[in-house]
Amino acid sequence: MKLDVTALGMTGGVFWGGAVLVVAAANLVWPPYGMAFLELAASIYPGYHAGCGIGSVVAGTLYAVVDGAGAGALFGLLYNFLAPRTSDGAG
Repeated sequence: MKLDVTALGMTGGVFWGGAVLVVAAANLVWPPYGMAFLELAASIYPGYHAGCGIGSVVAGTLYAVVDGAGAGALFGLLYNFLAPRTSDGAG
């Protein structure tokens, strides 16, 4: 079985971008919420600063979408390369 690399990349981008968006938006409402997670993201994504307003939420979300899409696509490519190849589809 082969994975659809494009679909997996888009799924990873939506999932990871959504996770960062939800935590960052919740942090704007309840400032201590998710701060350790957002500080970790800030240490990885240049230009993103945890808890610094809506512009920072958008920047972190965009970084996460690109990061998640790349990771999902890379996972799909690696899986397809390493998956056993059989002619009858049985694995």
